[in-house]
Amino acid sequence: MNLGILVLLVAIILFGVLAFKGISALILAPLVTCFVLIFSPLFAGEEIAILDGLKTQFMPAASNYVTSYFLVFFVGALFGAVYQFTGAAKSIAKWMAGMCHGKFVAPIIMCITGVLTYGGISGFVVFFVIYPIALQMFRSANLTRRLIPAAISAGCWTWSMYGPGSPSIQNVIPIDILGTTPTAAFVPSVIATVATFVLIFVWLEYRARSFTSRGFYFDDPRMKMQLDPEELHEDDPNEVLPNPYIALIPIIVILVLFNIVGLPVETSVFAGVVLATILFFPRVEGGINGWLKVFNKGAADSGVSILNTAIVVGFGGVVQNTQGFTDLVASLQNLDMNPLIFVMITVAVCAGACGSASGGMGVAFNALKDVYASLGANFEHVHRIGAIAAGTLDTLPHQGAQITLLGICKCTHKEAYLDIAVTQIAVPFIACFIFIACASMGM
Repeated sequence: MNLGILVLLVAIILFGVLAFKGISALILAPLVTCFVLIFSPLFAGEEIAILDGLKTQFMPAASNYVTSYFLVFFVGALFGAVYQFTGAAKSIAKWMAGMCHGKFVAPIIMCITGVLTYGGISGFVVFFVIYPIALQMFRSANLTRRLIPAAISAGCWTWSMYGPGSPSIQNVIPIDILGTTPTAAFVPSVIATVATFVLIFVWLEYRARSFTSRGFYFDDPRMKMQLDPEELHEDDPNEVLPNPYIALIPIIVILVLFNIVGLPVETSVFAGVVLATILFFPRVEGGINGWLKVFNKGAADSGVSILNTAIVVGFGGVVQNTQGFTDLVASLQNLDMNPLIFVMITVAVCAGACGSASGGMGVAFNALKDVYASLGANFEHVHRIGAIAAGTLDTLPHQGAQITLLGICKCTHKEAYLDIAVTQIAVPFIACFIFIACASMGM
């Protein structure tokens, strides 16, 4: 086996295992980068220059990511904070939950999180808003808590992330790098997105019924972590929330401005923030001072989110400059495969290496844009297949977002990861092949 490729494989495994142990990406990324900088040159017969590699490869890649996408994270986090602290997100969630009348509970949670994230609300915000609602719905239906992490994250990180017109960072990166549009490859994109939604909906409902038939219920003493008394407390049924139809207006405005008017995603989401602030101003106590606290929280969240992602992109920036990465790309090219399959594999591998969909996509597109063009791939197709593929191997067990969500839901990987893997690795890969088939037929 090529020793340079082996070094990268070991680095990815090391990254995953240590992240699984709970070590922060801010520590892991430089640490594993040093491992690559030490061992990759050894097998390529080059001089080892760790500090130089960190300064000239790691940090520029990380800082370029911040420069390019900070505003996207910033306005998204502000919008999420407004919807969290005004109760607007909770209002939409409860309105949608009421439609199911106790049926299809797990798939309905997936629908709620998908609608919120498709509307521009950060997935990390959605986690905290939706979990208490999911808990109540699962308790009322007497469903096992093991499905809650998959139900929440499937809506955040699949069809709402790569559907045409989504304001997600995964749909913005190709626009910047490839020069495409938010609705690139519209028809096959819609087909793949709908297929993803249907497959996840069916899987979650199947698993809910399967767990129940095998005697797994909401109160499950077999689970390692049990709920606290306050988590078992019912929400106040008399709580006054914004009208859900009013709460949907800023989300619709964002999608219209981004997709129909053609404004940049930063401008579109910022307009949504302004409109939501006006509509829900009385709902935050303390007037201007109260709103400053909301915006401060959103700004702080944006800083943490983009730094965690950018630092992992820095690791990818070093990886793409190694001989092992060059050899891996060359070996894949020599397989004479469909160009879109080549895009799918390279983006998925980079996302898995980074533990981040947007980070992996940024690394792959920046490093391989010219290769994709030389293979004759249509950039609109590259845009969409890249966005879908980025949401596959990024969900390996070391992904920070999933570790965070499992902690919130008080579930272990052993209890909940299978359904996460099916809905967010297996199903998106199926969606990739559906898209490739549709694109190959000229749709």
